[in-house]
This record gives sequence, C-alpha cells and structure tokens, in this order.
Amino acid sequence: MAKEIYILGIESSCDDTSAAVLKDGVLLSNVTASQAVHEAYGGVVPELASRAHQQNVVPVVDQAIKKAGITKEQLTAIAFTRGPGLMGSLLVGVSFAKGFARSLGIPLIDVNHLQGHVMAHFIKESDDDNTQPPLPFLCLLVSGGNSQIVKVNAYNDMEVLGQTIDDAAGEAIDKCSKVMGLGYPGGPIIDRLARQGNPKAYQFAEPQIPGLDYSFSGLKTSFLYNMRKWVEEDPDFIEHHKEDIAASLEWTIVDILMKKLRLAVKQTGIKHVAVAGGVSANNGLRNAFHDHAKRYGWTIYIPKFSYTTDNAAMIGIVGYYKYLDGVTCPIDAPAFSKVTFK
Repeated sequence: MAKEIYILGIESSCDDTSAAVLKDGVLLSNVTASQAVHEAYGGVVPELASRAHQQNVVPVVDQAIKKAGITKEQLTAIAFTRGPGLMGSLLVGVSFAKGFARSLGIPLIDVNHLQGHVMAHFIKESDDDNTQPPLPFLCLLVSGGNSQIVKVNAYNDMEVLGQTIDDAAGEAIDKCSKVMGLGYPGGPIIDRLARQGNPKAYQFAEPQIPGLDYSFSGLKTSFLYNMRKWVEEDPDFIEHHKEDIAASLEWTIVDILMKKLRLAVKQTGIKHVAVAGGVSANNGLRNAFHDHAKRYGWTIYIPKFSYTTDNAAMIGIVGYYKYLDGVTCPIDAPAFSKVTFK
C-alpha cells in the first residue's frame, strides 16, 4: 500500500497568515489569521504586516496540524508561497518553512502565489469531490494586485493571454472606495452597497485597450473627477447616493472584465471558464458568470468563498502536485516580489 502524502501549505504573501494540511490532495485543515491593524491606514502597511506574520505563523501552523489530527512528524513535505507579494511578509513564511522543513528532514516545495489562486479549483474536500475543471480551461484571475486571463493547460503550464497594464481590478475598487471615504478594504464595502443600488445610475469611462489586456487607471481617474464635480454641486452627494455609485462602479468594472473574457473564449474556443482571486468573491462578478453560462453556453467554475482570498489550501494543492512530480526546491531559494508566472 502506498504511503500517505501529507503536505503542509504556508501562505504569507500579504496580510493573511495561513496554514493548511492536505492528505493525498484532500484538505484536512485550513487556518487563517487576518490582520485588522491595516484598516486605520487605508491599506496594507508592509512593516506592520511582516511583524504580524512573525506573531501569527507559529500558532497558525500549530492549529492547522492539530485540526488535521496528525503530528508534525507525519508531514511528507512543506509547500510555501515564494512570491509574488510583499517581500517582508514573504520572508516570514519562507524562513519559517525552510527552518521547519530542515528540522523535520523533509522536502521543501516553492509555490507561485498566482498559480495557487488558479489551482484553488483543484482543492478537494473529500475523496469523491470531482468538481474540478477539465484541462485546458480559461481562468479570470482578479485580485487586489492582479487582473489576468490565463489559459490553464496543466497545473505547471499556464499561459497569460491578457493582463492589466496598470491597476488591477481590486486595486481600482479599493481606491474608488477610498475616494468615497468608505474605508479599507473597499471590495466588501462596495459589494455590499452595490446590492442595494442601481447599476445604470451613473456612467464611468471604460478604457479601449486592444487585445485581451486590461486597464483600470482611466476608470479610476474618471471616477475621481466625477466625484469631485458632484460633491462641489452637493456636498452630501456621496452619502445620499452611495448605493447607486457603488452599483455603477461595480457594473463598469465587471463589464470591462467580462468583455475581454468573452473575447478570450471566442479566440480560444474554450468554454470551460473559471474565476479566481479575491475579487471572485464579488457578488456582481459571480452573477455575471452565471449570466454568461446561460447566454453563451459556458461551463463555469466559481470557488468557495474560503478559497477566494489568500489561503494556504491553494498553496498546499500546488505543493501536492509538484511533490507527485518530484519537484522540490533548494533550501537557499529566495523569495520574489515581482508578478510573474515563471
């Protein structure tokens, strides 16, 4: 009988410290500690993030192993986020993973954070969980730092068909939320308000970028100028119309995302379409996916809310596939902050 494979996943790319344990590709535990400290600053403060990771990493890993019902000696390998992300945050997870793997005498597996988001669709919660998309499929990866259309040929073969040339979708939402004085993170606030508003109440500029690339800086500028003009005319404009503003902003961003995705489906002929990343928790985007499934005959794959934001289960599942292929990394592999699929 083949030996059971236990993978510990560690994620620390931004402001969530997360650890997960998978047994033969099936998730046993997924523990995440979030950092509320950044809300007062309207964005993630790298120095505070790395300090919080230092406080959280040991208890989070300990909890993940306990919840999985195993001992650390049973672990087969440790998978960790090597990048991209905030360097200070990454270094905490990378250093811990290296020290822990060396103390246990087990292999170390480096994982690309973006690859993890896409592969969140392959996390199994039971042995008979067969909801994974067939290969190849298209994945719209949308988060605070990334907006990409990816053609997924295999877990280790992902081709970026289009990506943002400036701001990411999540970044644009957060910045527009800040302009409205709604606080941080803006995504969940805008999402909540948008459900009560009229998406056609206001119009904002949509960029005309050729091909499958995205741009959100023009939308952000258009939003800012409109807000300034409307607030000059009525100082209470935002407070009186925030639901409609949020709904119109969300509708515009989702429209930009889906237009390019429709073009990617047309160009590739692939109708199995997934969404991943933090913005995939957005209600408007999820509704658009369901609408496109009906209108265009797409087969869609939408992750559970717990797998949309940064989490270690997605790192663990990539680590599991890499382990099966015998792909490990040396102890001196450095973290990297640059956005890349390499």
